[in-house]
Amino acid sequence: MNNFKNDYSVGAHPNILNKLIETNLVPQLGYGEDEYSAQAKDLLKQKINNFDATIYFVSGGTQTNLLVISTLLQVHEAVISAKTGHIFAHETGAIEATGHRVITVDSHDGKLKPSDIEKVLQAYSLRPHVVKPKMIYVSNSTEIGTIYNKEELEQLSEFCKTQSLLLFLDGARLGHALTAENNDLTLKDIAKLTDIFYIGGTKNGALLGEAIVFNKPHLAPEFDYALKQKGALLAKGRLLGIQFLELFKDDLYFDLAKHANKMAMKISAAVEEKGYSFLTQSTTNQIFPILPKTLISKLNEKYLFYEWAAIDETKSAIRLITSWATDETKVDEFINDLNELE
Repeated sequence: MNNFKNDYSVGAHPNILNKLIETNLVPQLGYGEDEYSAQAKDLLKQKINNFDATIYFVSGGTQTNLLVISTLLQVHEAVISAKTGHIFAHETGAIEATGHRVITVDSHDGKLKPSDIEKVLQAYSLRPHVVKPKMIYVSNSTEIGTIYNKEELEQLSEFCKTQSLLLFLDGARLGHALTAENNDLTLKDIAKLTDIFYIGGTKNGALLGEAIVFNKPHLAPEFDYALKQKGALLAKGRLLGIQFLELFKDDLYFDLAKHANKMAMKISAAVEEKGYSFLTQSTTNQIFPILPKTLISKLNEKYLFYEWAAIDETKSAIRLITSWATDETKVDEFINDLNELE
């Protein structure tokens, strides 16, 4: 079966595997104190133009969100997210399990605006009888493939500052957002406009791993304690450091994301040419075409993908995801079947 169900169905880019083999028998300090992790952190600080940033490597996205949110919020504080946000929709109540409420906002494009947040602040103003909204959680790209432009993120950032709110950006697919054809943000912009963000490796060439970046180190001066207490501090931290060093030393990270986006846009163009519409207007590696259920059934015989949402009795939206390793011949095969199957 051809897999368009996720962007982590294969292992890692060969450069990473080769480096892991090359360094395999070189003794290093544990718990992220190895030379590769140090080099990777220095390189990332250079890329974001913030040499005061504090960076931690962890194994996965849910773990990242859980660690950041539970560590930075006090017991009575809550986080605001779009209803499509990963912390609300796909993390098994991980945030709520720590005692912090996730306050959701309906958003047709998966993004938050200052006006959305303002409404939440007004609704949760009866101190001390309600939780206190303290953090804004956004994803870029979002869980439905859309991206923030620079003006939108600047407006959010400024609003958060005026309201003393923390702005946390989930970057599980940050590479895909920053290499989208309509993107005008840079990695440096992300670092400047957020308080905390993370760079996702799992979905863009790494075996596993995310890089948490505290742009303002004073926010979590003892975050290392939280890592250890919650089981996120790997003894063989070198495995994460090596991967981020390989991904960023020659901008491989962005080259891989560009390929994933290119494959998705090729399918998107074919869908549009057939006259089908989309659930969202995505320019990243996640697309959501609305297709006849009869066609979906036939495509399901050869391809793996999610049937995302029922539109009506005859049509549904499906989610197709491409990756750094997606073979263009498989994309062409899907497009051919899209045109031939009725």
